Amino acid sequence: MRDPTFLAVLLCAHLAAIASVQSQTPAGDSAAVRALDDQARVAALNRDTIALKRLWSDSLVVNAPNNRVVRGKRAVLDEFVRTGIIDFSSFDREIEFMRVDGDFVTIMGHETLRARTDSPANGLRAGEITRRRATNIWRREGKTWRLYIRHANVMVSR
Repeated sequence: MRDPTFLAVLLCAHLAAIASVQSQTPAGDSAAVRALDDQARVAALNRDTIALKRLWSDSLVVNAPNNRVVRGKRAVLDEFVRTGIIDFSSFDREIEFMRVDGDFVTIMGHETLRARTDSPANGLRAGEITRRRATNIWRREGKTWRLYIRHANVMVSR
């Protein structure tokens, strides 16, 4: 009869190996990035720069609603978070399309947010609901995924 501790350790090692393989499959990557994308949404809503620094690539590029391309995590934090442009009382995202391509995951969908402050150049009016189309591209960096490219544009009401 085998030692129960040995069997428990063997079972844990086996389950860890299965989890490692699953996390490297397109389905595992898709689930991981979906969760990280939601963490980034919540971090933006809460203006949580510590979480955003963890989730964003140093090479982040943002094509913003103000028709500017901003390069680098620090520049994006300075231009949008620290200046108060990213300051929402609500922020929801609906994913309509997601695809894993090796070390990249593309997410497309729409966002609905309510700004606390005016930023007309970004299509934001305090207290009003803004709807945007958005694309987030995540890149595998080491053992994690980071937001690498983002595009958002305000949807025009018709």
